[in-house]
Amino acid sequence: MNLPILPTISTFFIVLSAVLVAIGWALIKQKKIDAHKKTMIAAAISALLFFIIYVSRTIFIGNTAFGGPDDIKIYYTIFLIFHITLATTGAVFGLVTIYLGYKNNIKKHRKIGPITSVIWFFVGITGVAVYLLLYVFYSGGATTSVFKAILGG
Repeated sequence: MNLPILPTISTFFIVLSAVLVAIGWALIKQKKIDAHKKTMIAAAISALLFFIIYVSRTIFIGNTAFGGPDDIKIYYTIFLIFHITLATTGAVFGLVTIYLGYKNNIKKHRKIGPITSVIWFFVGITGVAVYLLLYVFYSGGATTSVFKAILGG
């Protein structure tokens, strides 16, 4: 099996981010505040690395179309839209949660943090599922860069 390097690396970082969020949640339950902060910052950095790799790949190399059977393409597309919606929501919630923690607004941070974490766990799980559907279970379809799509060629 020949897996594409950038999608594999970016998927690793989103999974790492979700795992670090889980560890950070466990740490705060144990009242280990400093360890919680450091772990959550590492989770945010991991998510940012995912985002940088994903956006760079999308711009310069392109998106890979679903290469599986046509009769399940609609289900993949619906699932992908669900994943993208979750990821966008999770990223916004994540930024707000980090900001609240940074500003020491602990009451709001405690309220939104668990919601953000659960959303992020689903982002990680659905991200792995998208990766598996695009590159492991089926061969990826055509890949076209944004520049080629806009400029032709």
